[in-house]
Amino acid sequence: MKKPFAKKPQKEKMPEETSLTNIDYNKNKLFKKGVNLMADEKLEDAARVFEQVLRIDPNHVDSLLKLGYAKFHLDDYEGAMKIYDRILDIDVTNAEAWNLKGLVHYEKKNYSKALDCVEKAIESDSTYGMAWYNKGCFLSLLNQVPESLEALKRAIEIDVKNARKAVKDKDFTNVRLEEGFKRIVEVVVLESVRQNYHTIGSIVWTTFIDKKEVEVALQKLLEKGLIVKNEKKQAFHKIDVYDLAPEMAEKIGTEKKGLLGVKKRLPSPIKNLKELSLAIQDVRSSIEEEDIEKTINNFDLFIDSSKFGPQMIEQFFEEHREIRLWKIRLKDKGIDYLRENKQKMLTLFDNVEAVITKMLRNEVA
Repeated sequence: MKKPFAKKPQKEKMPEETSLTNIDYNKNKLFKKGVNLMADEKLEDAARVFEQVLRIDPNHVDSLLKLGYAKFHLDDYEGAMKIYDRILDIDVTNAEAWNLKGLVHYEKKNYSKALDCVEKAIESDSTYGMAWYNKGCFLSLLNQVPESLEALKRAIEIDVKNARKAVKDKDFTNVRLEEGFKRIVEVVVLESVRQNYHTIGSIVWTTFIDKKEVEVALQKLLEKGLIVKNEKKQAFHKIDVYDLAPEMAEKIGTEKKGLLGVKKRLPSPIKNLKELSLAIQDVRSSIEEEDIEKTINNFDLFIDSSKFGPQMIEQFFEEHREIRLWKIRLKDKGIDYLRENKQKMLTLFDNVEAVITKMLRNEVA
């Protein structure tokens, strides 16, 4: 930062600070605009906006990453590669740039070079789940089956949701018939249960594995004594719920607020419904007050797997998905989006609350 050189530093500082603030403001405003355009799949417009950001700050890595991503999806692979190389000139350890560069080689069917890139990404960040996943894909395409399975298992250990592509991904055709690949589904289901997803519906939602495959995996896990099955009353019927067997829970632990394995933390059905009802009242108030930050925080209660997320998935699947979308839009578009969708949000929560009221009456009865 330049130092003031006049005799009255206070007056000389003001234009400099204002100028810097304006530059950052314009840069951030343009970057946000580009992100919103990408969200709306207007990739060419987004690319032009990110190029404007780079005229302000040529080394703005986030804009470079987004620009490269836009070019990649516009099938401009050479342009994307130049962008990623530019990022690596700035920071050779940028794991995301290495991973994305690997995808360019993948599209060109140069799987050996793609593998080399994702391995460099993993060297930079050993917890980068998507790089591990891509490594598994590339190894499969190179017919290196055992190594492919190990990479895929590591990706799933980092984030169970990485399995959602694996079970459908054609890149794993070479390893799909391997017993190790079949066991991956079991591992994924077991990890999903550990992370507080206890019904078939919630496991399917979080892993994107077919319902039939989930049912088969749960049966195998029951036979191995790794999980236990119980029933839970829901409205006018009962549903099967699964939890880790006590011995397994002791070995690998459970996420807090498990529905069965940690009963001392489990609220009664009535208490749980009442807490959900109170949360709805809070979110309705923040929406009516048009308080963006508070509304986003309140939305988290209905999404977070350690709070009401699993219950929302089980009982209000479509509403849960809508709330997740609203949270993203509120962060991107702010108060205007809240005002435009205010009534829609209030109506959704009114409908959920009406269902909960009926359930409460039924529980009491």
